[in-house]
Amino acid sequence: MQETMPATGPRLDISIGPDRHNLNAALLYENAIRNGEGLLSSSGSIVVNTGQYTGRSPKDKFITEEQSSAGKIAWGSVNQPISEENFEKLRARMMAYIHDKHLYVQDVFVGADPTNRLSVRVYTETAWANLFARNLFIRPSQEELANFVPDFAVVDVPSFKADPSTDGTRTETFIVLSLDQKLVLIGGTEYGGEIKKSMFGVMNYILPQRGVMPMHCSANIGSDGRTALFFGLSGTGKTTLSADPTRTLIGDDEHGWSDNGIFNFEGGCYAKVVNLSQKAEPDIWSASHRFGTLLENVVIDPVSRQLDLESTKYTENTRSAYPIEFIANASPTGTGGHASNVLMLTADAFGVMPPIAKLTPDQAMYYFLSGYTAKLAGTERGVTEPEPNFSTCFAAPFIPLPPMVYASMLAEKIQKHGADVWLVNTGWTGGPYGVGHRMSISFTRAMVHAALDGSLAKVETRPDPIFGVHVPVSCPGVPSTVLSPKSTWADPAAYDEAARNLAKRFQDNFTKFTDQVTEEVRNAGPTA
Repeated sequence: MQETMPATGPRLDISIGPDRHNLNAALLYENAIRNGEGLLSSSGSIVVNTGQYTGRSPKDKFITEEQSSAGKIAWGSVNQPISEENFEKLRARMMAYIHDKHLYVQDVFVGADPTNRLSVRVYTETAWANLFARNLFIRPSQEELANFVPDFAVVDVPSFKADPSTDGTRTETFIVLSLDQKLVLIGGTEYGGEIKKSMFGVMNYILPQRGVMPMHCSANIGSDGRTALFFGLSGTGKTTLSADPTRTLIGDDEHGWSDNGIFNFEGGCYAKVVNLSQKAEPDIWSASHRFGTLLENVVIDPVSRQLDLESTKYTENTRSAYPIEFIANASPTGTGGHASNVLMLTADAFGVMPPIAKLTPDQAMYYFLSGYTAKLAGTERGVTEPEPNFSTCFAAPFIPLPPMVYASMLAEKIQKHGADVWLVNTGWTGGPYGVGHRMSISFTRAMVHAALDGSLAKVETRPDPIFGVHVPVSCPGVPSTVLSPKSTWADPAAYDEAARNLAKRFQDNFTKFTDQVTEEVRNAGPTA
């Protein structure tokens, strides 16, 4: 039986004042500056600092263990349970804490497809966090706002802290979801990304039960009408590669794949801007330097109000949150046809994976379930330099259901619609992190363009001797030596050792799936 979208909304007793309900960007700017929450930059964006937490706190994320959903959740270190009793205590204390506070409220949609959309009411303690929600989610029309009834609510109150000894949390910080009450509670952290990712988790729970594949990916469309998907974790290039001036942007982070095609969950973009270059990434640079954009943890001169995008004084995870229409070629509908190309992005910190390779259907399933990349500095608390990471379905922190649910759906849709699948290394070349260097964005763009226009699929390929993927022998605009990672290393023997070590990591990680996949998929991975 398919689960329908929620018919009743969250149960909350929070008063809403008209002076803080659905304010536009200008009014939220005024409130934020008056409250001392941020500074206006010389280019028109507003800059805020998120304090102690400049990235997500995945170890402080919980799902309430409720009868209606407990049997469906893949419980573990990612989907940590919290009892209904503890959730109620936390909720009651939080409601009492904000009883005499006047929160900012924004009514938004999650999901560009009206048949697979959630109406969400976002309550925030700060004006800038309300602007974040307004920028990142889909803004209803005035007619839609007149009849708005929330399916879910997010209550974001950073100054409210949990009591681990009584609330069942790990620390004072918490991001807690109750699917039964259709409610997300966030406290102890100011990082804006928790707001949007909490609703991504909700969509990841609901949509598969309706036959829709939720995806942690960006998406765009070519002039030929062919849609491309870019899977990957934060920092692997989803936003950069999808913001292509020659293609129409559907969205930069989270999408659904229904029987009608691809649709964006969001109405904005959340781009990493450390070392952002106007030349290399003109669209994102322009969007980050205009009125209405919110910048997190970017260094700003307090007098001249000039931005310093190269500084990592607060974090490497500096962010720009802007409405998607700030990208000139963004889709006005946030939708597109079925995918013709699926690209899986990995930032390989070992520098041994090919910069691009074509995958067979079995390899696509293997590498999607593996979700190999590197955690990049600042994306999560405590990560100060890239480290290898296997994130199932390129979305492990956000998927509440068993991974095979998502992998099977993707495999079915790839087969049904005949999509080509590519593995793209946006990480290191010429050696590991600290020795080699990051792959040239111009080379990556050239390879991606060749894949998307269909020309790379016609090029002769050679199987990588260790990873088994099919590597093109040539690509316009890319030196042939770059296509073969071993040839970029000064020490070939060191490359062989590093590649075998990574292959062994793949094999060890995949053991948890060996009894859930076919023999062909099990054998589609690398060989040590």
